[in-house]
Parts: sequence; structure tokens; C-alpha cells
Amino acid sequence: MTQASDDRRKNRGFYESWARETIRYNDTDRQGHVNNAVFSTLCETGRVRFLFGPDVPALPPHRAFVIARLVIDYRGELTWPGEAEIGTTILRVGRSSFTFGQAIFKDGVCAATAESVIVLMDETTRKSAPLPDGFRDWLLAQVAEDAAQA
Repeated sequence: MTQASDDRRKNRGFYESWARETIRYNDTDRQGHVNNAVFSTLCETGRVRFLFGPDVPALPPHRAFVIARLVIDYRGELTWPGEAEIGTTILRVGRSSFTFGQAIFKDGVCAATAESVIVLMDETTRKSAPLPDGFRDWLLAQVAEDAAQA
């Protein structure tokens, strides 16, 4: 990732899908900031909001999403009390997988950026399955405008 793409990923304008979560007291650790493990849960909130919205095409029966990779870059602290805002976009779309780009903000300041690879799985064979054309087309339409540079 270049410095320019890194800066883009920390910008709220890069993301179109948003989720909010209240930061709970029990999310914090001994240092008084939100524990690193909670960041992955916040990212999950953003992914779920994106994938299960009312405009998302339905998947065929016996198909499910699994997360194959999650990378989080911690940029700053999240503290209680407050609210985390999770921005989510699509960076890349493959044959059976796609990549989310995400960022977590509090009070407009980026606390973390993340990438996750999601694979469509056949629940019977437990192997990857091709993205259905309609769903893949929908994903391609969601790819961030300047994702190639991010």
C-alpha cells in the first residue's frame, strides 16, 4: 500500500456504507482503550450491514460467506464512552471471493483501517463456490471509485 492509498483509506469520503456501534465500557482493557479484539467485531458489524441490506441480491440455497483473511492496521485509540463509525466498501471482486476495505472512526478520527477477504462457500462440500452472476455484478457496481489506488 502506498502512502497516497493509505491516506485515502483513512478518509471518510472513501466509504459509502456506514454502521454505528456504541462503545461499551466492557470493550476496554487495562490501558483504558478499546481492546484490539473488539476492532474485528466492529469490522464484522460493517460487513454484515453491507452484505445483508435490503438491496443485496439473494444467494442460492446452501451458500454462505466465510472470512478467509482479516488484516487490521491500528491507527489510534478508541475510548469509552462514545460511538464507533464503521465505513465499508468493496476493493476487489474475484471469481469466488471479494475484498472489503474498512475503517473505524470516532469523532471523525480514523482509529483503524482493515481489509478482509470473503469467500462464498458451498455448505455441502465446504469448498469455495463461484459468485452468482447477479451477485457478482452487484458487487462490481459497489467497488470504490478509486479502489485500484487503495
